[in-house]
Amino acid sequence: MAGYQVLNPATGKVESEFPRATDAEVLEAVARADERYASWRETPLEERAAIIHRVAELYRERSEELAEIIAREMGKPVRQGAGEVGISADIYDYYANNAAEFLKEEELSVASGGRAVVRMAPTGVILGIMPWNYPYYQVARFAAPNLLLGNTIVLKHASNCPESAQAIANIFAEAGLPEGAYVNIFASSSQVPSIIEDPRVQGVSITGSEPAGRSVAEVAGRNLKKCVLELGGSDPFLVLDTEDLDTAVKIAVGGRMSNGGQACNASKRVIVVDAYYETFVEKYVERMARITPGNPLEAGTRFGPLSSSGAVDELVELVEDAVSKGANLRLGGKRIEQDGAWMEPTVLTDITSDMRLYREEAFGPVASIYRVADEQEAIRLANDSTFGLGSSVITTDETQANRVADQLEAGMVFINSAGDTEPDLPFGGVKASGIGRELGRFGMEEFANRKLVRWTE
Repeated sequence: MAGYQVLNPATGKVESEFPRATDAEVLEAVARADERYASWRETPLEERAAIIHRVAELYRERSEELAEIIAREMGKPVRQGAGEVGISADIYDYYANNAAEFLKEEELSVASGGRAVVRMAPTGVILGIMPWNYPYYQVARFAAPNLLLGNTIVLKHASNCPESAQAIANIFAEAGLPEGAYVNIFASSSQVPSIIEDPRVQGVSITGSEPAGRSVAEVAGRNLKKCVLELGGSDPFLVLDTEDLDTAVKIAVGGRMSNGGQACNASKRVIVVDAYYETFVEKYVERMARITPGNPLEAGTRFGPLSSSGAVDELVELVEDAVSKGANLRLGGKRIEQDGAWMEPTVLTDITSDMRLYREEAFGPVASIYRVADEQEAIRLANDSTFGLGSSVITTDETQANRVADQLEAGMVFINSAGDTEPDLPFGGVKASGIGRELGRFGMEEFANRKLVRWTE
């Protein structure tokens, strides 16, 4: 049976392997989480919070070790990996610090008299399906609020992240989380429907591709299970008005190339008004050209390999399709011919709607720059996408910023910055980018039972 494995994208070599769970092991994992739910939900909140605080401490203590794991698994430079570990620890602390406030009962005003409150209650076992691009962060923003709420978790991580998945489970156990409250399972994609269908499972959260989200949502819908879908994005980056073009370029490149461009909320489509276009493109290409790939295990590396050789192939195909239809390849566009999964930083302009790149998400170091006449054309182009995750607006005019933000079809709008994440800011999108929100107080409400308790006079 094929299993989970660490296929180092920097070398192309398999470093470790883990067997996939059998069907019996999957059932046993759900049973353990379900059995633990009865006692975990009754554990005092302050005890749950103390455990989650200890999880945050262990993340920080083991930052270097954890960063090295994901450098080998999916190619993230250790400097960025340490940053991911840090924000993950911050998320655990944030929810542990704020859970009591988020879970306070809400008094309702009842027109007919009497008294009513809404109480936030847990619902049971929740399945998490997590991606490879942020192995710790994605789990943290799902697991922290649900564990503090009183739910228990069965976690299926990406098949190329077995060591980080096991490290997370080990940290929870060492922090004092009772056995069964968080169960890591090396399940296959084909086993996911049976987990969702299990009557003991009350909901599912997936962060992944649009096709994967559709498949999960279909099964969840048939079985009347709540789902949260954090899916793809093709985020626009609008350059409308600036007194500092160099800073705008720096922000745009940073927003495109963080994590090697392998982020759902990366600044993938750069939309620039005529007044700045030529100079912006020149400066953008020059800055991208300075980015050189390096060993992800070395502290100075900022750009490593992509997650897999297949990921490189998919991006090269998108670029070749665009160029064959008239796009202007300003930089890169090719696989770097060496062992592993390496690709050149790439910039294209003159993209038209008949090109795949116009519609499809480019998950890697490929930037598309568009020229527009004015604000309204920029908004129209930004919204001409099936996705609606994040967006960025560069402008010195606050009135314009608010006006444009209101018209963008996106779950998040960042003014004079690229898409970012903080524990107390809600994260999520609209359209094909998904359903639901994570982080902030919203992340604790998605799998909660908002229970009405009503007294009559």
